[in-house]
Amino acid sequence: MNEYTIHSAKMVPLDRSNIDTDQIIPKQFLKSIKKSGFGPNLFDSWRYIDAGFPGQDNSGRELNSEFVLNHKKYKGSEVLISRENFGCGSSREHAVWALQDYGIKCVIAESFADIFYNNCFKNGLLAITLPKDSMAELFRFAEEGEAIHVDLVNQVILDLNETEMVKFEIDSYRKTCVLEGLDEIGLSLKYSKTIKNYENAKKKQTPWIFK
Repeated sequence: MNEYTIHSAKMVPLDRSNIDTDQIIPKQFLKSIKKSGFGPNLFDSWRYIDAGFPGQDNSGRELNSEFVLNHKKYKGSEVLISRENFGCGSSREHAVWALQDYGIKCVIAESFADIFYNNCFKNGLLAITLPKDSMAELFRFAEEGEAIHVDLVNQVILDLNETEMVKFEIDSYRKTCVLEGLDEIGLSLKYSKTIKNYENAKKKQTPWIFK
């Protein structure tokens, strides 16, 4: 196994389709532009009985015992699995920040909304798309309390015996960004020397442009 594998990760099965970003992190919590502090309000309207508000002490709020994230069995899960069109609705990076702040390192679903999917990789959250039959196997595993390994380098999901369960596809650019912990700016900075050399050469060729 390699260092880019999410080891022995428990899965929390969110067996719903069309989960939108307002359900992931409700709109009243979007005032902050920090990337931290959103975890306690992840799926707020589903996790708690009462309505939440920013700055609230969540420790005393009544939990919805029927919601899967509140089940002791799934406490500490690092992988969230769901159905089709996960992350639909309005564009908000806060949805990704909330998942990460909660401790989710990977989301696996049958399909994702495009903007949410792109936001995942811009913020270092691994998003994997799998067909229905493969998702059915993962849901069975999760419900039985089984954990998995997610090997990004080899693009494969393994059981704890390191037996291959399913391979997954991922764009090479997005894969590189997750493996190296880079956003679009960080990726550009890798080529800062090349960019600087180009600019210096351009200044000599067309100095009037830089005046």
